[in-house]
Formats: sequence, structure tokens, C-alpha cells
Amino acid sequence: MKIDVLTLFPEMFTGVFGSSILNQAQEKGYVNFNVVNFRDYTENKHKKVDDYPYGGGAGMVLAPQPLFDAVETLRANHNTKPRVILLCPQGERYTQKKAEELAHEEHLIMLCGHYEGYDERIREHLVTDEISIGDFVLTGGEVGAMIIADSVTRLLPGVLGNETSAVTDSFSTGLLEHPQYTRPSDFRGMKVPDVLLSGHHENIETWRRKEALRRTYVRRPDLLEGKELTEEEKKWIEEFKFDA
Repeated sequence: MKIDVLTLFPEMFTGVFGSSILNQAQEKGYVNFNVVNFRDYTENKHKKVDDYPYGGGAGMVLAPQPLFDAVETLRANHNTKPRVILLCPQGERYTQKKAEELAHEEHLIMLCGHYEGYDERIREHLVTDEISIGDFVLTGGEVGAMIIADSVTRLLPGVLGNETSAVTDSFSTGLLEHPQYTRPSDFRGMKVPDVLLSGHHENIETWRRKEALRRTYVRRPDLLEGKELTEEEKKWIEEFKFDA
């Protein structure tokens, strides 16, 4: 996969793309990250990428020319039809389902804005997706782009090594992940549940499913809205209600 990021602050991505799983994924050829300063594409002699909004108002607005030229150059260089993602508060809220969708793409281009927003023609004629990572305000789109790059890259075949890891993570199953334990089995009197020490794989799997459902019911009941549950899972939820 090819991931291009258009930003005015490319140095922000050095540590993120050069560390941990993302760095390993790039070294092994699963993904190629390319960070571009779109200021380099401006035709303005002062290298300005923004201007005052028509009609007045506070702040500055990113002009269309640098972003259009940058995206068109990236498209031409790679001869692909990329998904062009605009990071913005008005976009679709980002979810694991969206990450899984994007992980099937060959090429992503992410646009990171600053200032008071984008010229509307960028939205209407350049991008394919508008994404928000949450209902809060950031100084720019860079952090959102890092989140998308990380969540998508870890889904690419081979990246995590253990192919079941991404599948069983929180949100991939529609539930929060079940509790996890490691050695020692007794730490300061705090013991690992007996079922996990039993070696009985069917019972362990049942326990994990039940505890994942319990944790979701308690912490994120919104995730259960509209979710199809088995008869066994419905009985478990009744137990949780009684326990509460």
C-alpha cells in the first residue's frame, strides 16, 4: 500500500512513521509512507498556501491551488486511483469498519489542514472521503492522519505477524476485547481466573466471549445497539443486568 500525507509540518511524522510497527511494515515492504509539504507546490511567490475568506470572517482559509497540484502530481507519478481523504471536523466519524475498508485500497492520500478550513472547491472536486476522528478540535489534521495510517497499516496482511491479532482486537468483532492475563498466576494475592489455567480451550473461548460482552455492556452499551445476539448472549446480558 502507498500512503501519501500532505501537510505543512512534515517533521511531525518522523517519529511516528519511523518507529515500532509502522517502521517495520515499511522496511518489510508492506506499506510505503511519503510525507509531502504541499507548500512546495504553491505558485505564490511568497509561498503562501492560505488567504482571507471571501465575505470576511476570522482566520485564513487554505487555497485550492497547492493541494490540487500536489494531489494531481501524486496521482500521475503512481498511475493509481487513490482515495483522497480530507481530515476535517465535518467528516464521517472514523471507525474500525472504515479502517478495514481503507485497508483494501492500493493508494491513500491524506490532506492535513490548518487555519480556519479549506476552500470549498477542495471538498467538492478533489477529495473522495472526509473523515473526522472525533467530536473535538485539534490544531490540524496531522494527528488524525497518523491515527488513520496506524489503524490501516496494522490490518495489512503480514504486518502484525499473528494474523488473528487484528481480527480479535476491540471493535473488530463489534465488542470490546476480553480481559487479558499473563504470568504470574498469583500476583500479590490477585489471581488469574481458574478457567484460563484449565487448558480447556472450549471453556476458555466461552469465557472470553462472555467477558467481552460483559465489558461492552458495562462500558460501551452503544456498541450493542442493533447488534444481532445469539440466544446464549441474550441470557448473559440478563445475568449482567442482575449483577448490576
